[in-house]
Amino acid sequence: MTVAAPYWNPKTECMPREQLRALQLAKLRAVTEWAQARSPFYRRSFAAARFSADQLRTLDDIQRIPFLTREQWMHSQDERPPYGELPVAGREVAIRLHTTSGTSGSTPLRALDSRKDWAWAAEMWAYALWGIGVRATDIGYVAFGYGSFIGFWGLHYGLEKVGALTIPGGAQTTAARVRQIVDFGATVVATTPTYAMRMAQEAEALGIDLPGSAVSRLVLSGEPAGSIVETKTLIERQWGAKAFDTAGMTEVSTIFMFEPENQPGGCHIIEDHFIEEVIDPQTGDRLGYGERGERVCTSFGRSMIPLLRYRTADLVVRQPAAAAGNGRTWDLYEGGIVGRADDMKLVRGTNVYPGAIEAILRTHDGIEEFQIRIERRGARDEVVLQVEPHPRFDDAAWTALAEALVVELAEAHEGLLFILERAATGALPRFELKAKRLSDLRPAGAHTTVRA
Repeated sequence: MTVAAPYWNPKTECMPREQLRALQLAKLRAVTEWAQARSPFYRRSFAAARFSADQLRTLDDIQRIPFLTREQWMHSQDERPPYGELPVAGREVAIRLHTTSGTSGSTPLRALDSRKDWAWAAEMWAYALWGIGVRATDIGYVAFGYGSFIGFWGLHYGLEKVGALTIPGGAQTTAARVRQIVDFGATVVATTPTYAMRMAQEAEALGIDLPGSAVSRLVLSGEPAGSIVETKTLIERQWGAKAFDTAGMTEVSTIFMFEPENQPGGCHIIEDHFIEEVIDPQTGDRLGYGERGERVCTSFGRSMIPLLRYRTADLVVRQPAAAAGNGRTWDLYEGGIVGRADDMKLVRGTNVYPGAIEAILRTHDGIEEFQIRIERRGARDEVVLQVEPHPRFDDAAWTALAEALVVELAEAHEGLLFILERAATGALPRFELKAKRLSDLRPAGAHTTVRA
């Protein structure tokens, strides 16, 4: 491949929209025919919806394809363990098995990939890494445990594909990882936003000057926090490096969007390999540019498990490509993933989003960790926010912080009052991958979770 900066593949990244739509339609037909011919799950699903692949004449016809949900995928796994009936080939064709993280508390999804699938996953990461500015002269450190969770496996191979020296962090302590990052002169670090902050805390405790290190770029993924401006700003200050958002999921085996080097306020959708739709999560109706809704993903790259119109529960706002101003013709998700439909909680009639709470907390220096607990006290639902401040905070500083937070949180939540608790130093859990900071302890059926 001939690589011309700043694009990994200028032919597809700068392709006129009409040509791009024609390419998408051709790929959509191929993957739908493949799924119909090979997957027992899709044959039944299509038959129930009275749909056939030969009905795809325009891209708008994608709306004839029935949605796929996580619940359906899980049910298929339960009925036909261990992989269900979505795969179009047996495990003898696969070279990799990965799972979701399981942070939601449910059984992880199991996904099989062929050699071709895995090469494609690395190619998607190469798009992102090159667009972020990573080159063969870079040294990439992957702060990741390399378990069955798909996580940064694809990024590892993407780094190798662009020619960067790749250092697998592996299973070791945070202190050991931080020392390796500095000792090996890493210029790029891949991590979740939560773990980026955790490593910065550890570096401070060790007396290591992270902003003075060689690290110039952080590749963030795995959590919506990578698109929370306040969190991202904090991370950039802690590391003295630019932070770039990406997002993927085990269901497609790799990433589907990335924030390019010129940082236009959003992430490009890799549109020659995905069709992304935004729908009203309540009605399923398609939404237009600038409207917040649930993203629905169709992937062209994974051949073992075709993914057609998968409802992700990610909340996004789509914007036209011209908003990026960098020559790419791919549309953007403004602000990346702006939340999760299934994360929103209803407390005394007020919508409570963990991301919105985090955005407020990150504007205050010295907050080391936090936890959100929603519980029933008597006849009332209460939001309890445990905050662990930096050890340097004395009682007076804590009192001032708590008073400010109560006001800011109430103003952002229609007057809803939060109960603040000060956690002792080191008392709250730390995370190396995705953080789990919200616990809803109300009795089952005593509250409502809304999907938008």
